[in-house]
Amino acid sequence: MKMTTLERIDAPEQAPAAEVVHSARSCRMVGDILARVGDKWSMLVVMTLLEDNRHFNELKRGIDGISQQMLSRTLRALERDGLVLRTVHASVPVRVEYALSGLGRSLAEPVKALGAWAVTNRVSIEASRAVYDSRGDEVWSRA
Repeated sequence: MKMTTLERIDAPEQAPAAEVVHSARSCRMVGDILARVGDKWSMLVVMTLLEDNRHFNELKRGIDGISQQMLSRTLRALERDGLVLRTVHASVPVRVEYALSGLGRSLAEPVKALGAWAVTNRVSIEASRAVYDSRGDEVWSRA
């Protein structure tokens, strides 16, 4: 017997495109979502699940440096947000499989684009950091 904790929410996977008004208020409203999709472990889990569905230990082995506790927390949060589906296979021992939902898959392109931007601009950002760091606290002490 197979049980998925979150098969599908009655709402469509992706809300219809609406006019986005960029303001401080609208940015605050999506801050918790951006924090989720922008955190280190969530993105590694999403990108790993893009390749294929995985069991917990497969994810743990495939994501270098993640602890069991952090992987557990990350998967719960991604499931709560509707990005990951958790399927329990009634077997001995019980096997749990994780997969991206449609919503989770829709996150792949923006994440890839942001990753490409970071790789393309890494040298410039590192150079800017070096210049900033070489100035020390003198700039902020005058403010």
